[in-house]
Amino acid sequence: MHNWMRKKKFLTLISLFLALGIFVGWGKVHRVGANINSAYEKLKILADVMAIVERNYVEPVKVSSLIHGAINGMLETLDPHSNFMSPEVYKEMQTETKGSFGGVGFEITIRDKILTVVAPIEDTPAFRAGIISGDQILRIDGQSTKDMNLMDAVKLMRGPQGTQVTITIMRLGFTEPKEITLTRATIPIRSVRSKILEEGYGYIKINQFIEKTHTDMKTALERLESKEGTLKGLVLDLRNDPGGLLEQAVKVADEFLESGLIVYTEGRVEGQKMKFYAQKKTKGRDYPLIVLVNAGSASASEIVAGALQDHGRAVILGTPTFGKGSVQTIIPLEDGSAIRLTTARYFTPNGRSIQAQGIVPDIVVSDLPPESRRAPPQRFVREKDLEHHLRGEEEKAAPERIQEKMPEKTPVKKRKESAVGAEIQEDPPLERALELLKTWKILHKVTKKGTS
Repeated sequence: MHNWMRKKKFLTLISLFLALGIFVGWGKVHRVGANINSAYEKLKILADVMAIVERNYVEPVKVSSLIHGAINGMLETLDPHSNFMSPEVYKEMQTETKGSFGGVGFEITIRDKILTVVAPIEDTPAFRAGIISGDQILRIDGQSTKDMNLMDAVKLMRGPQGTQVTITIMRLGFTEPKEITLTRATIPIRSVRSKILEEGYGYIKINQFIEKTHTDMKTALERLESKEGTLKGLVLDLRNDPGGLLEQAVKVADEFLESGLIVYTEGRVEGQKMKFYAQKKTKGRDYPLIVLVNAGSASASEIVAGALQDHGRAVILGTPTFGKGSVQTIIPLEDGSAIRLTTARYFTPNGRSIQAQGIVPDIVVSDLPPESRRAPPQRFVREKDLEHHLRGEEEKAAPERIQEKMPEKTPVKKRKESAVGAEIQEDPPLERALELLKTWKILHKVTKKGTS
């Protein structure tokens, strides 16, 4: 009798969880017909297992831990971006989107069952230590990451400022794993950075799309425009930007568009079918624009790049992006935990699916400086490499792209001695972008003369 009461209580909890997911996620219940009986039969098996474990396991276990474990296991059978967040992890995630967290500073995923770096966050302990996209994390403080889920890995690597964590990484070209000790810091996600490259040419780097990204970018644009009078051109750098908030991506793209569709989403539920359009403006920004992307540009970054590319508003330059074209909905649960569930796919204005395909640049230029290209090629992790990833649509014939072929030895151009100049020379995509912006006006004049 006692065991039956336990199972009944567990089934009630599961029923409440399912109802909560329906009400919180979509605002209305959908009829599921005869399938409901089949679902509850399967839930009875789950309740039986919980009762057996609680009664017979070698040490006492908390019912809450078993339920959280069951939810976590359920979501792990889905795509890599659907997961369970404990109350602690959920609280930290909310803090992170507002602008800071305690940790080492990189985005991770699981590829071929191995914990793998997607991209380091600029100006963080991980970035300064030389962690790069594709690095495999084999151990964290001596603990093997084999079969470790993402949330547990994040929990191990985050912590108070000033404390240390040692990670063991493996990289293509390494003969053996390497240990790196990182000192945790409060990672202020400085979402936007800006500077003048040369007179009349501005640069804005977006590191991540958080709550204040659009506001910060707009301030940076206004500062660049007032400093230079009228900008002759702008480089928008989205490299190694793992994404973030959808609404911020829409607002960033909207700054450079006069009208039209920015992005739309398609899901199984009507509420997940949304379209986002550019708003009418009193002041337009019609100067030449080049957007830099690479394998670490994901999700919100790809939305911005895809919208500007489809509208012909910007030249996309770099390497193909990550390919995360799915929408996640955060659904809070009553115990303070939450689930992150993939509920829809993103599409660019022209109907291109980003999922597992990414954005192919108009001009392909490697991130690596010329002297690094004779080393074994680094394999960057992308969405299509992840286990259980949502399959992308069949690839349609892509328009012909311009492939940049860099000579084995690129002559160093003479520039004025400055920190910005030296930085550009060490960054082939940025150097190429600036060259294109400077010739843009000349080419426009030539084209105009040829068609008059």
